[in-house]
Amino acid sequence: MGIGDKIQNKAQEVSGKTKESVGDATDNHKLQAEGAKDQAEAKAKQAGEHVKDAAKDAKDGLAGK
Repeated sequence: MGIGDKIQNKAQEVSGKTKESVGDATDNHKLQAEGAKDQAEAKAKQAGEHVKDAAKDAKDGLAGK
């Protein structure tokens, strides 16, 4: 996972948290849902990238033997 991807995913997660908080404060259910969706998408991307990183690490570990 490139550093740019990590930054972009974290920014999406933080943006989602902000939207959700503002939605909570203003009783805006649409904004709350949008924020929750953004967070879920970012976390799913992060999880997928972690799997790719783990697979690469495992492959590199086997190649080194």
